[in-house]
Amino acid sequence: MRIVLLAPAIFLLSWLSRQEVLGQNTTGVAARQKVVNVGALFAFNSTIGKAAKTAIQAAVDDVNANPSILPGTKLNVVAMDTTCNGFHGTVEALELLEKNVLAIIGPQSSVVGHLLSHIVNELQVPLLSFSATDPTLSALQYPFFLRTTQSDYFQMKGVADLIDYYGWKQVIAIFMDDDYGRSGISALGDALSMKRIKISYKAALMPGTDANSIKGTLNKVNLMESRVFVVHTSPDSGLKIFSVAKSLGMMSSGYVWIATDWLACFLDSSEPTKGSTKDILQGIVAFRQHIPDSSLKKKFSSRWNSLVKQGRADSGLNSYAFYAYDTIWMIAYAINDFLNGKGNLTFSNDPNLHDLSGSTLKLSTLKVFDGGQQLLQILTQTNFMGLTGQVQYNSDKDLMHPAYDLINFAGIGSRIIGYWSNYSGLSIAPPEKLYDMPPNTSSSSQQLYSVLWPGEALKKPRGWVFPNNGKPLRIGVPYRVSYTQMVKKGSGSKQAEGFCIDVFEAAVAKLPYAVPHRYIFYGDGKKNPSYNELVNMVASNKFDAAVGDIAIVTNRTKIVDFTQPFAESGLVIVAPVKEIQSSPWSFLKPFTWQMWLVTGVSFLFVGAVIWILEHRTNQEFRGPPRQQLVTVFWFGLLTMFFAHKENTVSSLGRMVLVIWLFVVLIINSSYTASLTSILTVQQLSSGIDGLDSLISSNYRIGYQVGSFAKHYMIEELNIASSRLKELGGPQEYADALLLGPANGGVAAIVDELPYIELFLAKNCKFKTVGREFTKSGWGFVFQRDSPLTVDMSTAILSLSEGGDLQRMHDEWLPLTGCAKKTDDSSPNQLGLQSFWGLFLICGVFATVALAIFFLTVASQYKKFSSSNSVSGSYDSNGRSRKRSSSIKDFMEFLDVREDEVCKRMKSMQSDRQQESLSSWSRSFNDLSLSPP
Repeated sequence: MRIVLLAPAIFLLSWLSRQEVLGQNTTGVAARQKVVNVGALFAFNSTIGKAAKTAIQAAVDDVNANPSILPGTKLNVVAMDTTCNGFHGTVEALELLEKNVLAIIGPQSSVVGHLLSHIVNELQVPLLSFSATDPTLSALQYPFFLRTTQSDYFQMKGVADLIDYYGWKQVIAIFMDDDYGRSGISALGDALSMKRIKISYKAALMPGTDANSIKGTLNKVNLMESRVFVVHTSPDSGLKIFSVAKSLGMMSSGYVWIATDWLACFLDSSEPTKGSTKDILQGIVAFRQHIPDSSLKKKFSSRWNSLVKQGRADSGLNSYAFYAYDTIWMIAYAINDFLNGKGNLTFSNDPNLHDLSGSTLKLSTLKVFDGGQQLLQILTQTNFMGLTGQVQYNSDKDLMHPAYDLINFAGIGSRIIGYWSNYSGLSIAPPEKLYDMPPNTSSSSQQLYSVLWPGEALKKPRGWVFPNNGKPLRIGVPYRVSYTQMVKKGSGSKQAEGFCIDVFEAAVAKLPYAVPHRYIFYGDGKKNPSYNELVNMVASNKFDAAVGDIAIVTNRTKIVDFTQPFAESGLVIVAPVKEIQSSPWSFLKPFTWQMWLVTGVSFLFVGAVIWILEHRTNQEFRGPPRQQLVTVFWFGLLTMFFAHKENTVSSLGRMVLVIWLFVVLIINSSYTASLTSILTVQQLSSGIDGLDSLISSNYRIGYQVGSFAKHYMIEELNIASSRLKELGGPQEYADALLLGPANGGVAAIVDELPYIELFLAKNCKFKTVGREFTKSGWGFVFQRDSPLTVDMSTAILSLSEGGDLQRMHDEWLPLTGCAKKTDDSSPNQLGLQSFWGLFLICGVFATVALAIFFLTVASQYKKFSSSNSVSGSYDSNGRSRKRSSSIKDFMEFLDVREDEVCKRMKSMQSDRQQESLSSWSRSFNDLSLSPP
């Protein structure tokens, strides 16, 4: 009954309130109103709220005093105090919405922002927050939430870039366990993971926690490995964390403290920092939202100082005050455009909201803003120059050009060591100076000024230590049954010993810090364990590291980190061999039959060429046809032994002979070396002579238990698993190879080179065939991104350069006996492909010499045959015959000695001169006898 009586009264009050806002405008037609109401939600007495209250009032005064903005209309801000309480904030928001405000500035808290975003979605009232930085508020499910400050999504990207810049791989996050803290650290985790950096531990603190709780949390994280702490909390309670850390000695050398923008906000809002506060902040690096220098900023800062002196501002000027000021102007510009565009300033009932029977909640007083969607659209298109720079949104409804100052607290104050922006990353130049340049976020372009770290350290902290929790490093060691020279259980006080253990201990000794560790053997001691499983146990955190003869292969590097290899390793093939008797025809094996054929033809060809070139000038190459034919064959063959007795007198003949003798020298040397190898060293043979024959055969293949060779042969070489046989050690190797595939053994064994060298040192009946067909090495295994990986790799390189690594190798893995023998299979025959270049050169020289020779002879023949007094050939009596130009005559001319041709040509020239003189004399006599 009481509810029924109160209903009309509530309705009347609601209606009157609506009329006050609408100015009697019940038609839904927009008209200039005398007053427009905008709500504001923030904690009046908080660090951010104190500054925001003054900034908002200053902005309202400026808007109402500006005749170009909302002419004839007064902007009225209805502020509600949320008292830093989520429940109170929600209640105040509902009360504010009953006043039919066009938009709400705030809330200050991300917690209230999540709750209120659902309500404004229903009532279509834009929600503009100048301090709620929770990245999840930008989700699509909150279309009416508009952030007027920077999102923590960008701040955490800046923190990740800073951590990556200094090369740290693990951090510990300390944060308030609320929506603001959790979402910020989640964004940090995403940003770090893109750089292969991880948050090793998340230390959550209850909002409003006391010093004892903080002390317990810091004691816990101080026992952990990482010394890089990221503190993301609220300005009102964050300083207690550093105070407690100082008392625990955690602000000393070796520690790294990074604070998000809450610290700069607190210090900017406070009175001049006291000495005690400065002391606890020494070495901290903090972020602060970047406000570009401008005349507007300087003018407002001066005005703020005046307000403080007048007692009208009880807080310093922090970055959120700038954003609060710009937010008022943003809503003023938007409402102005909204009214100019005839926007609808009416409110209507929401059919989804109605008073339940018996409920005292007056849900029906909450109205839907009919023009809310239009006003929101205008807000997202905002573009003006404010105190914070250019105020403009991108397609994701984030402010353009997010940027932060990086501040280092040192000495009696603080200094800016650089800037971070989403456009150019870390830089020492203000971001606004880089916007006109092409974006460059490469690692080489990132730079900051020097930092004074906690403990007044100038050197960059390492960023990690071994956990101070009494737990030494858990190192997994393979419990080998065979080849125990690599690693085995130690005797006496030694937990383990062997080649791999000695290398690890020597590398640890070179580190500039202690590495407490203990060896844990993995395996049952009956057979070699699976190395893949050992690596997986490191990846799953059952071991912190693994030490042993662990090969660095692709599938393992995907889940763990390996150090620099300390030993070379690769897969090789070992097969049984037997001595064979030399064949009576072994002398033919150095060359292939093609090589023999071309060599023989070449001897005859060169002999013929030399005969042609020497026949006309050298008496030793003349005589009866049979004798000349024997000379061609004999001369060519004797050049093989450099035993030819005929001398060459022509220049062309000598040139061809020199080239040919060089070819013969190379052929003789190659033949001698190959034949020597066949008759002496290579007295062994095997059914499998390399990788190709191993793959193509159907023989069974052995491999060592636990080795990656099985996976490699199946996955990479496509060898059927049915062909593979698991073998335990050297004795099983020898037995299986001697039995052979026909008797249940194997035709060959595939294993890593160091094992095979040890095996062959005592088993001379076997040998490696082919070449090493994988190239890898042995390394120590650490979890992904472990800082020990780099330091241990550096130590291993130092051992290698100093010769210690080779000394330990020779001590544990000596090569004796058969292991030092060559691992080549029977030598390949020398084929034509190895010598065709020599034959080509010789053939070209011989052809050129023949061409020059025939051109010279043809010229002589032409001159010789042009004489009318001497014929081209002679009869058996030496009488001249009629000249003929037939080929037969030319061939007969070739057979004539060159000196005889020259002699006859001189004789013909003398006869022609004598005939000319006689003819002249007769002509003279005839002239003298003729009558006058």
